[in-house]
Amino acid sequence: MVPDVSTGSDSRGLIVYLFGPGRRDEHTDPHIVAAWDMAGAPDPGRDPAATYSQLAKRLDHHVDLRTRELGGKKPPQHVWHCPVRTAPGDRYLTDAEWAEVARRIVHAAGIAPEGDEKACRWIAVRHADDHIHIMATTVRADGRRPGTHHDGQRAQAECRKIEAEFGLRRLKSGDLTAPRTPTGAERAKAERQGQAVTARQWLREQAYAVAAAVSSEADYFTVLQSLGIKVKTRLGPETGDVIGYSLAAPGDTNAAGEPVWYGGSKLAPDLSINRLRERLPDQQVADRPQYVADPAEPWRHTTTAIHTAHSVLDSGDDAAAQGYLAAFGDALYNIASATTDPHRAQLQAAAMAFNRARRSAIRADHQGATALRKAAKELAYASSEPGGLAIALLFATVHLARAAAKWHEQRGHEQQAAAAEEAFRHLQAGYQQAVAPVLADLARRAPRAATARRFEQDVRAALPDHADRILADPTWTALTTTLAQAETAGHNSRRLLAEVGAQRELDSAEHPAEVLNWRITAQANRRTQAARRQSTIIGTSASSATSRPPATPVATRPKDRSRHR
Repeated sequence: MVPDVSTGSDSRGLIVYLFGPGRRDEHTDPHIVAAWDMAGAPDPGRDPAATYSQLAKRLDHHVDLRTRELGGKKPPQHVWHCPVRTAPGDRYLTDAEWAEVARRIVHAAGIAPEGDEKACRWIAVRHADDHIHIMATTVRADGRRPGTHHDGQRAQAECRKIEAEFGLRRLKSGDLTAPRTPTGAERAKAERQGQAVTARQWLREQAYAVAAAVSSEADYFTVLQSLGIKVKTRLGPETGDVIGYSLAAPGDTNAAGEPVWYGGSKLAPDLSINRLRERLPDQQVADRPQYVADPAEPWRHTTTAIHTAHSVLDSGDDAAAQGYLAAFGDALYNIASATTDPHRAQLQAAAMAFNRARRSAIRADHQGATALRKAAKELAYASSEPGGLAIALLFATVHLARAAAKWHEQRGHEQQAAAAEEAFRHLQAGYQQAVAPVLADLARRAPRAATARRFEQDVRAALPDHADRILADPTWTALTTTLAQAETAGHNSRRLLAEVGAQRELDSAEHPAEVLNWRITAQANRRTQAARRQSTIIGTSASSATSRPPATPVATRPKDRSRHR
C-alpha cells in the first residue's frame, strides 16, 4: 500500500479532478467513502444537488476564516493531498475498509488526530478499485496549522501496519533516502511522447553514469552538456561559487515552451552538488585516467578493489562500508560501459537497480573507497576486455552484490536490500551468459591426464577440507587449464591454491572449483604483471646508468564522449 503526500493551493481544482472523468485512467463511480463529517460533506458523486463549489466551500471553511484574520492573505499550500493505492495483485477493499484506511492515515499524518474536535477538515474519495484520494485543508478549527512534520514518513509507517492487518502485500519500508518518484503528470507526458521512462528518470540515469566516469565537477557538467542536456547552475551571492544546479532533458518543455528543470537533489539525494563534491573532488590533470600500456590493468585494479570492498562490509565500519557501496554503484556503470558483449544489457540493468542500494541513512565515508572509485573510472576509458580477467571481475561483482544485500538486510534497510538483490539477479544472469563459452574453452584445452592428477594432489594438500567438493565440481577440468597457465607464467600451483583458498571461505560456494578458477585468474595475472613491471624497472635502471634520456611528460587520455551517448 503506497501513500504519496503532496500539497497545493487549489481546493476546487483538485475536487474537479477527483470527481471528474479522469485524465489517464477512467474514474469509475467517484464518491466519498470517509470525511471529517459524513453528514456535513456534500458528495457530488452520489448527490445530484451537491456541487464542486459547495464541497470546496465546506472544506475551506477554516481556511476562509483564517484568511479574513490575515487581511485577505491565504495560508500558502493549504491543500493536503494523499493518494493511497494498493499493490498490484492485492485483494479488493470495500468502501468500509478504505474508510478505515483513510481515518488511520489522517490520524498518523497529523491532519486529523482521532478525538481531536478542532482538527482539519478532510475527505477521502474513491474512484477506482485499487485506490482512494485523501484531501484536506490544512487549517484547524482553532486557526492553527496541523503538525504534519514527516507526514509522508508517518503515513508510510501506518500503511505497513495496515498491510499486515488487512492481509495485503507487504511493501518495503523506506528511510527517506529514496529518489522522488515521477508524478502522474510526468508519467502521462512520457506516455504521450512514446517514451519508456519519464524525463526525471532519464536524467537521473544519465547523471549517475556521467558522475561515475568523470573525475571533476567541471567535467561532470561538460559531459552532461555534450549529451544535449541543459545545465543551469546557481551561484552564491557573495563568493560566486556554484551552490546548486538543475538539469533539463533535451526537448522536455512545459506548455510555454520553456525547459522543465530538475534540481540535482530532486533527481536523487546523492546527486546534490554537495554530495557530488564528496565523490568528485577537483583533481589535477595528472591525476585523471591515463593511457596504460597494459589494457588489462583497469580490470585487474577494479577486481582487487571489489575484493577489498567485500572485506570492508565484514569489518563493522558502517560508514566505510556505505562509502564502498556508493563506489560500487559507480563501478557497475563503468563495467557495463566497458563491456561490448551481449550480457551488457544485464550489467546496465544491474547498475540501475543498485542505485537504491548505494545510499542509506548511514552517512558514507567516501575517502576510504578512493581505490575502488579510481579503478572504476579507469574502466570508463578501457579499450578492450581482457578475456578471463573480465569474467573474474564480473564474478566478483556477483558476490559483492549479494554481500551488499545481506549487509543492508542486517541493518533493516529493506528497500536497499531488495535493490541489491535485484542487482545481484541481473549480475548473475549476465555472468551466466558470459561464462559458459569461456569455461567450455578452458575445458577443451585441459592439460594431459598426468598433469591433472598432479593438480589433484596439489588440491588435496593445499585445501584438504574442500578437496572432494572441488574435484567433483563440473568446472574442475577448466580449473586444471587455469592452473597449467599459472604454472607456465612461473607460479607454484600448490602455493597458489592455498593462497586463493584462504582469501574467503569456500563452505558456502556451490561450485568451489569455479570460485577458485576466477580467484587464480585475478591473483596470477596480478603477480605476473607485478613481476614484469619489476623486471622493466631493473632493466631501465641498468640502461639509465650509461645513458639518461630527457624526461617526457605523460599525456593524458582524451575523454571518450561517445561512450555516454
